[in-house]
Amino acid sequence: MIYLFLAIISSASIAVILKFSENRKLNRYAVTSANYVAAFTISLLMNFGIGEIQRESNLNAVVGLGVFAGLLYFLGFIFIQRSIKENGVGITGAVSKIGIILPVVLSMILWKEIPSSFQTAGVVLSIMAIVIINIDPREIKSFRNFNATIILLFFIAGSAEFTTKLFEKYFASGYKPLYLFVIFFTAFWISVYFTYSSWKKGKKITKTDIVTGLIVGVPNMFASFFLIESFRYYKASVAFPIYSSGTILLINVAGLLIFKEKLSRKNTFAIFMIVAAIVLMNIR
Repeated sequence: MIYLFLAIISSASIAVILKFSENRKLNRYAVTSANYVAAFTISLLMNFGIGEIQRESNLNAVVGLGVFAGLLYFLGFIFIQRSIKENGVGITGAVSKIGIILPVVLSMILWKEIPSSFQTAGVVLSIMAIVIINIDPREIKSFRNFNATIILLFFIAGSAEFTTKLFEKYFASGYKPLYLFVIFFTAFWISVYFTYSSWKKGKKITKTDIVTGLIVGVPNMFASFFLIESFRYYKASVAFPIYSSGTILLINVAGLLIFKEKLSRKNTFAIFMIVAAIVLMNIR
């Protein structure tokens, strides 16, 4: 449970850090680029601590999967921005998070990682809680149909998460720092292009953008690092829902304790659902 707990803390820390900076009108592309710099730098430093890579075929496959995952990571960022404009924040947040359904179902089909009855109940409960927290009933009324953006966001978010399971399933843990380096290095170069384009259009890049991005990059890298490690102890069909719902739980607790935000009735109810879901998913 320790690795999954550390992954949840790392993931929630990203939202908390960005919350501190949300009123400073940050250049999101610059923040994203700086975030990737911190992430791939830490991954590169970790690579110096592993032994010599023995099989070139594995090395090529790790790099290939890392490049693919890096593309998905940045595409996810782009489609989240687009979906917010088209569908609103709540529906976008819910769809990006319930993308975990894709790796959960694929893990069950490909590797027979079938959760127990209690765990299944916990998975369903956690997904329901995610929807309740993210979607305002008024937003549903204004959302007429599922457009291409929201559908692509679901598959991109789910596929990005699934790459972590693919890595854990087919590659030795010694390749993990290299894999993470390739992911964030790939995403960085894509992000640089968009950052440069926004700068050319007059969007300023400030020290605050860079510093915020560098700080966010640390938990961003470790969220992926610890999530991969957690698959050694949890089925992916259970680990993903715990990771996603646990992150939401901590973000809401941080909002209550640090930012003095009031919880709505539906969010309070959803948090109790998440706690119950996590308990159920931990029953073997």
